[in-house]
Amino acid sequence: MAEYVKVATTEDVEPGKPKLVEVNGRRVALFNVEGSFYAIDDICTHRGAPLSEGEVMGKEIQCPWHGAMFDITTGEVSGPPADVGVDKFNVRVSGSDIEVEI
Repeated sequence: MAEYVKVATTEDVEPGKPKLVEVNGRRVALFNVEGSFYAIDDICTHRGAPLSEGEVMGKEIQCPWHGAMFDITTGEVSGPPADVGVDKFNVRVSGSDIEVEI
């Protein structure tokens, strides 16, 4: 059964900079896009690169290894070489706590 788990505070996640968090043993990339928070699987579906080490471009993250692009808000692929999206997780903010549903 899915549950919300506190992973960070709003002060921990700078706009435009991904933050790696671990939730129940799973690597999750956390993002602040214009004050809204999003979480996607940290592992690129192309070759397994850590997306949390990629470059944020607006609402997209570019894989640091081969340049695949993913929509931060949905997890969908927005540019090759990846052809499969990554999991997106529900996020909620409670006070200054960021919680991810796993």
